[in-house]
Amino acid sequence: MTESAIIAEKWEEGMGNPAFEVKLKLIDNYKFEVDFGEFGQIITDEPEPVGHGEGPGPSQILAASVANCLAASLMFAIRKFKGDPGKVTAKVQGDMERVDGRLRIGSMHVELNLGQAADSIDKLDRVLEQFENFCVVTQSVRNGIKVDVTVLDDAGQVLKSAE
Repeated sequence: MTESAIIAEKWEEGMGNPAFEVKLKLIDNYKFEVDFGEFGQIITDEPEPVGHGEGPGPSQILAASVANCLAASLMFAIRKFKGDPGKVTAKVQGDMERVDGRLRIGSMHVELNLGQAADSIDKLDRVLEQFENFCVVTQSVRNGIKVDVTVLDDAGQVLKSAE
């Protein structure tokens, strides 16, 4: 079961507000070791010219989190109706913009691809209406960042398009 699904179940069961912790340690310049505890560490770095681009930057980590959470939420919603999403893949593209002279993530477009044909997934219309609401990360960042979502099946048929 995915982290999003576990959180959703605990939330629905009234288990309180789950918490999490991630630790960062500066290595040098703008390069950090990010410690996920039992899941290990990764190195992040700002892109040039500020950093040296020796790891994904914070914007890429946020984009990966949004896409991962949406993919997991889509799978959770399909599996809730005993369906099989197949090998789901995701791609996210972000656009930077200047706000008050500072760079900000202005928008993200997430493309989710199911590993099955649309007609093989029961209650897909209901799934597509509700899966985004299960995504903790996307719903948390949407107040400040526009996040568009497109869902395609294994043949590339658009099942849900960014509105």
